[in-house]
Amino acid sequence: MTNVLEWLEARARELPDKVAFADENGEIGFLDLMRRAHSVGSYLAGIVDERSPIACYMEKSTLALTAMFGAVYARCCYSIIDVRQPASRARAIVDKLAAPLVIADAKNFDAAWEAFDGYLVICLEDIVDTRSDSGLLARRRAAALDTDPLYINFTSGSTGVPKGVAVSHRSVIDFIGSFVSIFDITKEDVLANQAPFDFDVSVKDIYGGLATGATVQMIPREYFSVPVNLMDFLVEREVTVCTWAVSAMCFVSMMGGFDYRVPTTIRAVIFSGEVMPPKQLAVWRAALPDAMFVNVYGPTEVTCNCTYHIIVRDYDKDETIPMGRPFPNERVFLLDEDDQLVDMPGDEGEICVVGTCLALGYYNDAEKTAESFVQNPLTTAFPETMYRTGDMATFDEAGRLVYRGRKDHQIKHLGQRIELGEVDAAAHGVDGVKRACTVYDARKKRILLFYVGPCEKDALADALKEILPQYMVPNKIRKLDAMPLNKNGKIDRQALLDM
Repeated sequence: MTNVLEWLEARARELPDKVAFADENGEIGFLDLMRRAHSVGSYLAGIVDERSPIACYMEKSTLALTAMFGAVYARCCYSIIDVRQPASRARAIVDKLAAPLVIADAKNFDAAWEAFDGYLVICLEDIVDTRSDSGLLARRRAAALDTDPLYINFTSGSTGVPKGVAVSHRSVIDFIGSFVSIFDITKEDVLANQAPFDFDVSVKDIYGGLATGATVQMIPREYFSVPVNLMDFLVEREVTVCTWAVSAMCFVSMMGGFDYRVPTTIRAVIFSGEVMPPKQLAVWRAALPDAMFVNVYGPTEVTCNCTYHIIVRDYDKDETIPMGRPFPNERVFLLDEDDQLVDMPGDEGEICVVGTCLALGYYNDAEKTAESFVQNPLTTAFPETMYRTGDMATFDEAGRLVYRGRKDHQIKHLGQRIELGEVDAAAHGVDGVKRACTVYDARKKRILLFYVGPCEKDALADALKEILPQYMVPNKIRKLDAMPLNKNGKIDRQALLDM
């Protein structure tokens, strides 16, 4: 298998009328999805070059999937642009892509037209019924490689410019094959999609469904602020598998969702994105005693996840749930500051990953790619690319990886990976801010921004809301007369936290 479209085409033959994906407005079967993707792909292949990035400015929906797979039929890759982020950041992403065009659905077309002035902006509804050109699509497909980029997901960048992680067909095929096998996902399952399509947690839902014939039910974003609606959705859609961010699970347990209604059909809960608080996991396990719970770990650069741990016992509130062991065909190991292998229980090292799972690199950013995707220092006889995650871990006595924290100033907050330097860069761009430094209070899960300058605090807060996506906006801002410095003349981040 060399192309994810083989999954879609197999399901269209075997299960043509089965519901493939459903959102709050309707549903689409495998055959209909394939036909509509053919139409979009034919239009795109007629006007853009192969392997071009197609920016998709729209919320997740069944319609959005026709744009995504249409791009793939044109032998292009797709990049989902979050419509809720500030227009300036969305524009920076499209500029980084140097996209030949932007596809927007009718709901977001006017906003896209304004945000992406100078780019060709196309309304998806206008092209979804384009006459299919099977010959053109066949020629594009014949040239396709499993190393072609499939999607580009953008993560926070320390300089203020988001980084686009380009992931190939080969990496998704390799990971999803293991994922559905280990967790026994079949066409009988109903997957509850929580993550937006620009967040790689959704890759497990989208391609897990295509690979097996399972139905993917897309949960409306706003349901994660109304627990009654969320629990009704899970029960009424007879959901069997939840692959969610930790923050979404904590919303249910902290808001008393199970006191209202228990979705007893759920058989597997797979969580990632942040360290799961044992107290919140215990609420889920008590409500769903027969379900399998799995902690999975991995940054976007390693195609979803590289380790997993199936929960078999309760954890005390001060324990850290293990990250577990590597997925098949992935090597996950620890290196110390001298690039020496760390393999003794209790010793700490940086998590490094090797294997087919690795992303192609950062799109249009050779310098950042070279910093993180490096030669494995343990292999000297031949080229072997390794990804440095920047995460620190140890091995426990059973040989399982246990997360310890970040090596740099990158954090996980609300399930999203954030470079604190991007928050700093945004603050430095505001008039009246002379110096800024962002730190993270891990215990209270708060982003804290300290700054020096005449700018008023409220004005700075309002400006940042216009620049940063909501999950990156500081929870607290404090004005200082001067930044505390350490003996090396650098900003003393611990002193800021102590404040």
